[in-house]
Formats: sequence, C-alpha cells, structure tokens
Amino acid sequence: MKLAYEDYMELALEQARKAFDEGEFPVGCVIMQAGKVIASGARMGTTPDKLFFSEIDHAEIRALKHLETIDTQFEPEKLILFSTMEPCLMCFGAIILSRIKKIVYAYEDPMGGGTTCDLEKLPLLYQSCGIDIIPGVLRQKSLDLFYHFFNKEANLYWKNSYLETYTLDQKRKQALK
Repeated sequence: MKLAYEDYMELALEQARKAFDEGEFPVGCVIMQAGKVIASGARMGTTPDKLFFSEIDHAEIRALKHLETIDTQFEPEKLILFSTMEPCLMCFGAIILSRIKKIVYAYEDPMGGGTTCDLEKLPLLYQSCGIDIIPGVLRQKSLDLFYHFFNKEANLYWKNSYLETYTLDQKRKQALK
C-alpha cells in the first residue's frame, strides 16, 4: 500500500504533539525514503524552564542529525522531508546542503519561513539545488496545534510575536466563516 503525503505528515504531527506534550514549540519532522520513515525529530529547547531558548534544536535539524545515526543506506536525493511548519532559513539551508530534493510542510511560517527565498539571488550552491517544495499538507491540523500552543498561559516562546498574532488571526478568520 502506497502512503500519501498526508500519511507521512500525520507522522510528523505525532512528533509535533510529543513536543507540545513536553511544553515545547510543536514542530515535528520525519524523513522518508522509498515509503519508509528513516529519521524523525521534534523541537526542543523552548520550554519556559530554560535560561534561554535554543534556536538550534529545530525538528528538521534533529531529524537530519538522526540520519547520521541510522544503519539504513539512503540516497539523499531520494529522501523527502516532512515538517509541520515551513522550515526556517537555517533549516532550509541545512536541508539543501544535505542534498534532499523535496520538502513537504503543513503550516507556513510568515515570520521566519525560509522556503520562499529567491534562490536565484543566492550563491551557486543554492541556485542549483533543484529543490521541490510542497506547502499546506494537513495545514489545518498543524494550525490547530500552534493555536493551542499559543493559547497556553505558560508559553513564553514567541509570546507576542508576529507568528503568534498571525496564528491566532488565522483561527479567528475561520471562526467567522
């Protein structure tokens, strides 16, 4: 049975829910090859008990690091990365440098998303990466998770940010329909 993008995004959402349940920013990521998930990651370093928030432990980076520990043979060009939020510029660059050719994400990041960068204006390495980006897969489920995160009293991560305002506005617009 061939799985659809929605099935893999559900697995990324499971990772995001794990992060959410631990008080972390709810981003999850899975990397698949030939119909099988070979790596995954969830966001870390955003709980209120931290002295400072980690801006390195992103779900995508953690999934890429997970690739370094697996015994499975893989071809980077055949991997597909699924993330519950549009990768930021750091993650987008790491994905490109990892030679992954396809990113599927659920919820856009209007504040820090990196996938809308004009690659033609970047150095040759990035211009010629040939990456395919598929946005909006299970967007509503991811939006709902971010909405619940931003409505948590204890949340301090990205509190009063444009991302929080945008997310809350998205839900308000839906309620008016």
